Parts: sequence; C-alpha cells; structure tokens
Amino acid sequence: MDQAVNTAGLAAPGTNLSLLGMFLHAGFVVQVVIVLLLAASVWVWAIIIEKSLSIRRVNREANAFEDKFWSGRSLDELYDQEGAEPGHPMAAVFGAAMGEWRRSSRIAGADVVRSSVAERIDRAMGVTTMREMERLERYMVFLASIGAVAPFVGLFGTVWGIMHSFSAIAAMHNTNLAVVAPGIAEALFATAIGLVAAIPAVLAYNKLSTDLARLAARLEAFGAEFSAILSRQAEERT
Repeated sequence: MDQAVNTAGLAAPGTNLSLLGMFLHAGFVVQVVIVLLLAASVWVWAIIIEKSLSIRRVNREANAFEDKFWSGRSLDELYDQEGAEPGHPMAAVFGAAMGEWRRSSRIAGADVVRSSVAERIDRAMGVTTMREMERLERYMVFLASIGAVAPFVGLFGTVWGIMHSFSAIAAMHNTNLAVVAPGIAEALFATAIGLVAAIPAVLAYNKLSTDLARLAARLEAFGAEFSAILSRQAEERT
C-alpha cells in the first residue's frame, strides 16, 4: 500500500523528476544502493587524484636524483645525503644497495666479484623495489573492484526498484505512462550512478597501472645499472 501511494505521488502533475527528487522518492533499498555508489565514487576520485600526484612526484624526484647520480659526484656523499634516509623510491633502492655494499666492504676478504656479495646487493635492491611498489600500488585493488562491481550493484538497485514499481502499478490497476515512468526512472537512476562510479575507476586503473609498471621498470633498470657500477668498482679494487 505504501509503495502504491508513493507511485501515485510520483504520477501527480507536480512530480519532481530531478536527480534529488528521484533519490528522495526512491525506495529505501534503492536509496542505500545510491548512497553506497556515491560514496564509492568519491573514494575512487580521491584515489585517482592521490595516485596521480604521487606518481608525478615520484618521477620528478627520480629525475632529480638521477641527475645527481650521473653527475659524477661521490657515491658515498650521495648516500650520506639521500640514501641513508631516502625520501622516494629511487633513493631507497640506491640506499639499500649502498648499505649492503658498505656492510660487505667491512668484511675481511669479501669480494663482490667472487662471493655472494653481488647477489645480496641485487636481492636488497629487488626487495626494496618490491616494497616501494607495494606502497605506491595501495588501493589499486579497490579501483579494480569498483570498476568490476559497481555496475552490478547499480543493476541490483534498478531491478529492485523496478520490481517494487511494477508491484505498486499492479496494485493501482493503472498502466498509464505517467504512473509507470517515474518509478522506472528512479530505478534506472541506480544503474546510472553505478556507471558513474565504475567508468572512471576502470579508466584510472588502466592508466595508473601502466604508469606504475613504467616506474617499476625504471627502478629495476636503475638497479641493474647501479649493480654494474658496483661490480666495476670491485674489479678496480682487486
């Protein structure tokens, strides 16, 4: 009976078919679905903005660090300035390698070429790269999940709303378009909100995943180059 009254109200000449009006006149389940999807959409955009700024900042800091690294300055000096307390992923990779190099150089008879020191240095850089990437990839799973699930959540709200709208229409014994249209419009509003949340999440996930993969490859390439430099320095000492 309540649903029938609600539908009758929507059929009145003064029916408010604005977005806010449709939300206020929708059923409780549909309203909950819409609120959840709107909250997810806000969180998606917060993640997109935060990740975009973070990746841009990390690349900018990596560019500045590489300029210092390839400028010919002392590696020990660079380590004391940035590697000991790294503020970005590339400095962390450099610091992990230099830290292992310094610890190994204190071991009597240690040889980067002939012992397992080179392997430990590579492992230290690999672990650091993985840890830094895991930190940067935080909440990426949420983007993927929203992109995959949000349309179905919206569809659930639509199906639920249409089901109750048709029940109310059957109770009123009135199939006039003015009676049918408002309830269906409210139900379809949930699907629209689901797509609003899902589409940016999918696009951002693909873009950010590509950027993060490039950053990971950049860190791995830097690690390989730095490992080669340390090997050459070890050979020069022998």
